[in-house]
Amino acid sequence: MALIGLREAIAQHVRDGQTLALEGFTHLIPFAAGHEIIRQGRRDLHLVRMTPDIVYDQMIGAGCARALTFSWGGNPGVGSLHRLRDAVEHGWPRPLAITEHSHAGMAAAYTAGASRLPFGLLRGYVGTDLPRANDGIRSVTCPYTGEVLATVPALRPDVTILHAQKADARGNVLLRGIVGAQKEAALAADVLLVTVEEIADDLDAPMNAIVLPHWVVTAVACVRGGAWPSYAQGYYARDNAFYQAWDDVARDRDSFARWIARHVTGTADHAAFLRSLEAQRGAVGGEGAR
Repeated sequence: MALIGLREAIAQHVRDGQTLALEGFTHLIPFAAGHEIIRQGRRDLHLVRMTPDIVYDQMIGAGCARALTFSWGGNPGVGSLHRLRDAVEHGWPRPLAITEHSHAGMAAAYTAGASRLPFGLLRGYVGTDLPRANDGIRSVTCPYTGEVLATVPALRPDVTILHAQKADARGNVLLRGIVGAQKEAALAADVLLVTVEEIADDLDAPMNAIVLPHWVVTAVACVRGGAWPSYAQGYYARDNAFYQAWDDVARDRDSFARWIARHVTGTADHAAFLRSLEAQRGAVGGEGAR
């Protein structure tokens, strides 16, 4: 495990054409890492994420993605992801291939990848119309009961990126609060990059928390506020105003391009990004990370 800066971590480990998962369910969404990928101009990425929200809307609109594998896509509590829709419906800024799953299907696919199995199993797709839209959904017959079960191909990202509360000096990583598929996505990947709020001597892990051991972690970067505008439990709240205001920013191609140029590609790092938004408080609303 290496303790390095985020810019260096992305430069060393994220390449054009890779399959990339930025996971975090509701909170601990790795926005800082997504913005650094945009800054470094990565292209032709296959983005994978359970519930892609505005971090993927930004990456898709910035031209980073050629494909998206996901379960439910939207601006939570607000509406559509306009850059995602524009890419699918009009091919702007480039065409985007999509593979849609349910949450259960994504979880099964990640679990299979983490277990080094070729596919995952679930009952949920049997009898639904989703296989008509996703030709990766197949079926097998259980050799013990004769039951027909749905299968999904394993998800094995080249790189998974997470945001977490803490890491220690050895690279053990603590995630607490709501967790989705972070652990499975981490263990399924060839490379695991993690941004954290702090480096601590003691993780002090509470019950029901997840500790990712240092031997599965490729690199850790300390990036305070790295999940903003989502939240990091115990550090700062979700900036709901940002999510609401993003709807207007992303609805128009020109306003989106201006926002990215000013606040992402026009800033050196995540700290500068946060300062840029504070300087133009009305650009997307919200109070910034605390």
